[in-house]
Amino acid sequence: MTVTVVGIGAEGWPGLGEPARAALEAAEVVLGAPRQLALLPPLSASHATWPSPLMRALPGLLAEHAGRALVVLASGDPTFYGIGSAVLAHDPTATVHPAPSSLAMACARLGWAAQDVEVLSTVGRPPEAVRAALAPRRRLLVLVPDGDAPKTLAESLTSWGYGAATMTVLGSLGGPGESRVDGHAAGWVHPPGDPLAVVAVTCPDLPEDPLLGRAPGLPDDAYSHDGQLTKAEVRALSVAALRPVPGALLWDVGGGAGSVGIEWMRHHPACRALTLEVREDRAARISANAVALGVPGLRVVVGRAPEVLAGLDTPDAVFVGGGVSVPGMLETAHGSLRPGGRLVANAVTVEGEAGLAAFRAVHGGALRRIGIQRAEPVGRFSAWRALAGVTQLIHRKDPSA
Repeated sequence: MTVTVVGIGAEGWPGLGEPARAALEAAEVVLGAPRQLALLPPLSASHATWPSPLMRALPGLLAEHAGRALVVLASGDPTFYGIGSAVLAHDPTATVHPAPSSLAMACARLGWAAQDVEVLSTVGRPPEAVRAALAPRRRLLVLVPDGDAPKTLAESLTSWGYGAATMTVLGSLGGPGESRVDGHAAGWVHPPGDPLAVVAVTCPDLPEDPLLGRAPGLPDDAYSHDGQLTKAEVRALSVAALRPVPGALLWDVGGGAGSVGIEWMRHHPACRALTLEVREDRAARISANAVALGVPGLRVVVGRAPEVLAGLDTPDAVFVGGGVSVPGMLETAHGSLRPGGRLVANAVTVEGEAGLAAFRAVHGGALRRIGIQRAEPVGRFSAWRALAGVTQLIHRKDPSA
């Protein structure tokens, strides 16, 4: 079987290069969405349309056409939020012929430098996926699933304090029916439009927003909680000690309000996190906090650690914010880590400190004591009030383990 992935734009056949045309002319089967297949001239190949859900069906489709020359159609650049990456994961020998991506075409129409733009998608994701990227004067390109999505995005931007943001909806880029609609998020009045669209957002200079940023240590009142919350100063030190990097997976054991997992994910869009929480009510609160703070992809697992940790995806880092004195907790977390992974654990009780010290005696690591004081009103004056002291273990697993 030969598999070729061909990126096709709204202009259809006239926009394809010679290698892409040659692959289509030699194909026995062409697989794509109905609108993509309709862009092709008459060819000898038979047509097959994508089933739903697509990703689950992909391996079977490739197997079904084994031994035949297969062309898979994709929109624009197939490896840019497209099917091309999934095809290559199943068949690394596949050939890809990209067309200009919607990002490239949108930047060309707007006169924007592509390297200065952040690209997000609400296709298969809630609009809250855009929230963490908002900042003064920031430029965003948002891929949307349908013609109603720009209105939904405008309403969300307004609710987050970005009603003054300018929005441009670019439809059918490169095609004969290319369109452009401009406006502001607040009071967006345009009717549903082209379902094949990209929304450009320019954030205002001074939004009505607390400007939380991506650095760890968000204000405590950014979270809904019942008192089980890693305080801002300790949280900043804890996330920094975990060393978040793009693509890495964190286990946040004993989630409480979910703050450590949320701030790990806010560090970079590719950061991933699982929050483990034993109580259903807190698990629901964690999910709500994650949506409100722009990381709806945070996964919440309900169960009692360390038993619930079995079978979860291997973590690059583990944070234990509660239950460090539970028998087997630290050993299980350590054993689950990838080689070179980081374990950070906080304790506020004597028993918890003993657990950290015992772990360090066997595996090594650093211990530090964190003391925080905040000025609080005392009548007409202010006085320092100490928060509960925290003992923190920081350990990196042996890379050769």
